[in-house]
Amino acid sequence: MLRADEITVRYGSRTVLDRLSFEVAPGEIVGLGGPSGCGKSTLARVLALMLRPDGGRVSVDGTPTPGWRQRAPRALRTSVALLYQQPRLAVDPRLTLAEIIAEPLAAAKLPRDRAAELAERAGLTPDLLTRRPHEVSDGQLQRACLARALTLRPRYLVCDEMTTMLDASTQALLVGVVRDYREEEGAGVLAISHDQVLLERWADRRAELSGAGSRPVTPSPSPVPRSRS
Repeated sequence: MLRADEITVRYGSRTVLDRLSFEVAPGEIVGLGGPSGCGKSTLARVLALMLRPDGGRVSVDGTPTPGWRQRAPRALRTSVALLYQQPRLAVDPRLTLAEIIAEPLAAAKLPRDRAAELAERAGLTPDLLTRRPHEVSDGQLQRACLARALTLRPRYLVCDEMTTMLDASTQALLVGVVRDYREEEGAGVLAISHDQVLLERWADRRAELSGAGSRPVTPSPSPVPRSRS
């Protein structure tokens, strides 16, 4: 279980999240909606251990997080992967797509065979893998970022508006890759999106984050069936 308990985050005098609790179970896809500025991306960064909250705690499969970013144990850091909304802000522009995908494997000193497999699954042809970010489209770069996020087999995947501004075919491919990964690995997925139709088709259950910092996430009362179309 990826769990946030009583999380509070403030930016200056503004409280974005106020004693919020949230959880994602292994093997489920939770859809999270809400208006712009309500704290969805902040919650995503907290759950991915990228942002230290002002209060509360995060635990991964029952293990409380003792630190954040590089201060978190590697086993916890690599158990949660975050896929950002804007892929160009999440990559080193000097690297090729092949190098971007293989970054986590290189850092962990692991073989890079899995990177090639995931690139193919994400629909990236060999000629695209030799290109740098400025030489590919946003959709192609986001495919590479998704492949990179899955290289170390995270137990939980946090997708923060990963399909925003992408064409329908790329959206469908990315959602399909994530759904297949969930089914193969039993991973839990948090899917954040403004697109309620997408969340209805994608998620097992949905939750809504209010714009008021003091109001909690309210889960949908029953699972939303996934579409296989």
